Amino acid sequence: MSESPGPLPDERRAQVVELLRRRGVVRVGDLATELDVSVITIRRDIALLSSQGLIRRVRGGAVLRGGPVADTLAGGETEDAPAPQTGPVAAGAERPQVTIGMVVPSLNYYWPDVIRGVREAAAAAGARVVLRGASYRAADERHHLSRLIESAGMDGLLVAPTTTGEDGQALVRWLQEADMPMVLIERTAASGPYHEAMESVVSDHALGAGMAVRHLVELGHRRIGLITTIQSPTGPHVRQGWRQACEEFGLPLADMLDVSTVDQLDPEWPKALENVIDQCVASETTALLVHSDPEAINLVERCQERGIRVPDDLAIVAYDDEVAELCDPPLTAVRPPKMAIGRAAFGLLAARLADPDPERPTHRVVVEPTLIVRSSSVS
Repeated sequence: MSESPGPLPDERRAQVVELLRRRGVVRVGDLATELDVSVITIRRDIALLSSQGLIRRVRGGAVLRGGPVADTLAGGETEDAPAPQTGPVAAGAERPQVTIGMVVPSLNYYWPDVIRGVREAAAAAGARVVLRGASYRAADERHHLSRLIESAGMDGLLVAPTTTGEDGQALVRWLQEADMPMVLIERTAASGPYHEAMESVVSDHALGAGMAVRHLVELGHRRIGLITTIQSPTGPHVRQGWRQACEEFGLPLADMLDVSTVDQLDPEWPKALENVIDQCVASETTALLVHSDPEAINLVERCQERGIRVPDDLAIVAYDDEVAELCDPPLTAVRPPKMAIGRAAFGLLAARLADPDPERPTHRVVVEPTLIVRSSSVS
């Protein structure tokens, strides 16, 4: 919508307060239409007026300080239904449906189980999920998020954004300024003068990598290498856990193979794979933690072609457990709790929506992965 020629910001906010005095409760979508501005502009106006103590934010709109407070997720006023000026939703009346936007970087590998977890929790709560798949690019993610935020009926967001590089950092700043309840999934981010964190639900990938190292140490391995892919946002966390566990067991990191390479879809992968195996042989590495499954499966196949026995000569643990069991031999793997992550992310966002207090502290949830032992690490 065009915001020109329209009232100046102070005049527009004064109109918002006046409308609240007359109606008791106002909805974001109605205000955006009446004042001929975008939904995000109205959300920012409401946030500012709330910080000044003039009004109180509720899910989908605002009320005057000291006036009726919406019952939020339990059935109060939203942008989807007219807001009564007094009292809760009448007994037997249909409660408005919460609508959640969800943006993930892929609809294929890894994310389908996360999506299922979100949808399972949303269905139990009677909520609706609007899903968008991006492409691991900040510009693409921002495009989808902008459209969702501008939707008048959107109550909150679940998002797995790019957070690294200049584009990722700019996206994080934009998200923090959006004034939309949101929870990051499998991502953490912080910015601002005090390094304020955003709400998030993540797998403890560092702990998962540590589980893999402990398993291999118990089997007698002392040269435990690590293979990760360059562009994966999970790789740094896996590396952190691998290094910490190696140090815990007194394994000399200087002697350990640590390779960050292209993934198996890259044209340079066959060459990179040969180089990895050559380095394993040269460094006398006897075990590898590999992120992720496709790279680990390719590694096993090429080792067999070169006469390197798995697990007798080289034990392998994959990270992700998407298709690890289909390898020959089946791969021992660290399994992130993908469906549990989805359920927890929806639950955290629902809790945020149900609490109209703008001073509610930030919550960050960490969920533990599991190690599934198969025959790629034990004979």
